[in-house]
Amino acid sequence: MAKKQEKLANEAVRNYSFLKEMYEDSYFPNKLVDKGKAILVGLCFEIEQKQPKTLDELYELTHAATDKFNDLQDDFEEADSEIETAARECIAEDFEFVSKAYGFEADREELVATRDW
Repeated sequence: MAKKQEKLANEAVRNYSFLKEMYEDSYFPNKLVDKGKAILVGLCFEIEQKQPKTLDELYELTHAATDKFNDLQDDFEEADSEIETAARECIAEDFEFVSKAYGFEADREELVATRDW
């Protein structure tokens, strides 16, 4: 994606270590965690580009990103891993961090409401 070459405007997300706990746990293959990180960074670019004004507009973007995590589940299973409790918490926390970094007080569960993990 060419977008990754661009720089995020929001310094907090630019300097944030996405999915840190998953990178620190060898149960989660780094190449798959990298894909998860790319989803979250992509979400930040979407927020900066579309500039949602309401929580509903934000949730539309976070649900689309959550759906991309749903699509990663098979990849994790093929690598003898899964998006389990620790991963779910880590991912949801990062969604919440992103929402706060862009000035939203969003419900963590609603941010990832479309998850099937």
